[in-house]
Amino acid sequence: MEEVAVGERGIRLGQLLKLAGLVESGGSVKILLAEASVEVNGRSETRRGAQLKRGDNIRCGEHRIRLT
Repeated sequence: MEEVAVGERGIRLGQLLKLAGLVESGGSVKILLAEASVEVNGRSETRRGAQLKRGDNIRCGEHRIRLT
């Protein structure tokens, strides 16, 4: 599991996916989320603007990310 540090305000899902290197652009984020390939805390997430915070767990295929 990869750990990604975020500030007190957190990070938006689309930004995290780009930061983690899972997608290259916002357009790629839209496609990935449309396929329901991303889970936040065990639930499918389709909003690229979803606000994430410390302690959230994200799964995208075999990639797992925990926000710290």
